[in-house]
Amino acid sequence: MSAQPRLIRMDPRDNVAVVANDGGLAEGTEVDGLVLAETVPQAHKVALTALAAGDAVVRYGTVIGRAACPIPAGGWIRETNLNMPSPPVLSELRLPQPSPTDVAPLEGHTFQGFRNRDGTVGTRNILAITNTVQCVSGVVAHAVDRIRREILPRFSNVDDVVSLEHTYGCGVAIDAPGAAVPIRTLRNIARNPNLSGSTMVVSLGCEKLQPTRLFPEMLNGSDDWGVDPADSNDVVTLQDETHTGFEAMITSILASAERHLAALNTRQRETCPVSDLVVGLQCGGSDALSGVTANPALGIAADMIVRAGGTVMFSEVTEVRDGIDKLVARAATPDVARDLIREMEWYDSYLEAGRSDRSANTTPGNKKGGLSNIAEKAMGSISKSGSMPIAGVVPAGERATRKGLLFAATPASDFICGTLQLAAGMNVHVFTTGRGTPYGLAAVPVVKVVTRTDLARRWHDLVDIDAGRIISADRTLEAMGQEMFDTILAVASGEKTCAERLGLTNQLALFNPGPVT
Repeated sequence: MSAQPRLIRMDPRDNVAVVANDGGLAEGTEVDGLVLAETVPQAHKVALTALAAGDAVVRYGTVIGRAACPIPAGGWIRETNLNMPSPPVLSELRLPQPSPTDVAPLEGHTFQGFRNRDGTVGTRNILAITNTVQCVSGVVAHAVDRIRREILPRFSNVDDVVSLEHTYGCGVAIDAPGAAVPIRTLRNIARNPNLSGSTMVVSLGCEKLQPTRLFPEMLNGSDDWGVDPADSNDVVTLQDETHTGFEAMITSILASAERHLAALNTRQRETCPVSDLVVGLQCGGSDALSGVTANPALGIAADMIVRAGGTVMFSEVTEVRDGIDKLVARAATPDVARDLIREMEWYDSYLEAGRSDRSANTTPGNKKGGLSNIAEKAMGSISKSGSMPIAGVVPAGERATRKGLLFAATPASDFICGTLQLAAGMNVHVFTTGRGTPYGLAAVPVVKVVTRTDLARRWHDLVDIDAGRIISADRTLEAMGQEMFDTILAVASGEKTCAERLGLTNQLALFNPGPVT
């Protein structure tokens, strides 16, 4: 980027702008007719006019707070001199009136995927081993290592074998209302399109989450859960009396895995329409440039996927709560608007029960990156959802059942959000970051997008797309959105992401609002 001082203003109504320059701008710098009253770091806000205590501070055309003290023109606006506004009152939101949308379809785009029996399409061909309880995780991890070394190399059409490790299954109030969330999450992750409906099950034997409770279809003899229920070897129970010693357990798991791998190996990629894509969007380690570069460009790509008939999910309840009025206005129907409001109400109550609120969302890294509060963070977060009508809401742990732009109601925690989007059925994940995070998932490719070219240079082998070029190389949002769309299709067709090449993955993190005993 040029050394010329530069501020970025997002909306003509804004009375602040953010510093674009790497390393920030020094006190006394002249820029856009202002003289900086103090040194301001990159991505942090500069007052464009003098503000009195109590004056509204406006970014994205939205009030993100009020000045806590007088701030001169050219002054640095940050958490310490900004009071956070109250969120929109849910009971006062106006429901949208249904209106036809005139959006030109996007045709002629396809990808190469694996067609499943249920009609879904995987972007990867993976064997998954699901645990009914955390107690078996060590044994399964050992078995997975053996499978990868000893068996998987014989099956070249299979991408990987993964363990769906988690910390649930026993020591919990399994019949409490909140228990439904983690149980259905595990059930639906096992049905993720990238796992091809061939998930194996390893049980301890005495746990509360019995295999038949996790997969009720086993009780009625259905094979909808992915294997033949008549074949008892597809559920390996470690406490089974036939297992004499550790090696016997491993032998059972390896034998079951080999049968599954043989079936998976017969699968081939085929040409699929974009309507078979289910793309999960998430941001983590955000900074104040997230809403300037990566997220709005991703919003353009999201619009393209929806126009092509595909499905896009955005999430993170606390990161949209302050902009819920804008989302309700985009709801395709009044029922969708009510669903959005219902999820916000539930989470407000959930946080209140924990003696917290949405302000707990912002991290030290967010603030160091220029995000003063959750109200500001929400505006940038929402921008990745694009501009299409919101066609539906997916409750935590449920599977998406319709196409278009969906809101998957998840916590903002990166790992919990990703886990719930897996359960909702995503087959490609796009993750934007400003501060940087090596986040990855084993069951789905994660396209990593960064907001700043400086981060892209430092993390050159961790980053798939440098959206910072919107600033550093004057790349347009539209061109960057097109690049993201093209990258998503290439990754869906088998091109490996940086995280996949490095083997970087995070464990699943279940959302469990129920009590632990």
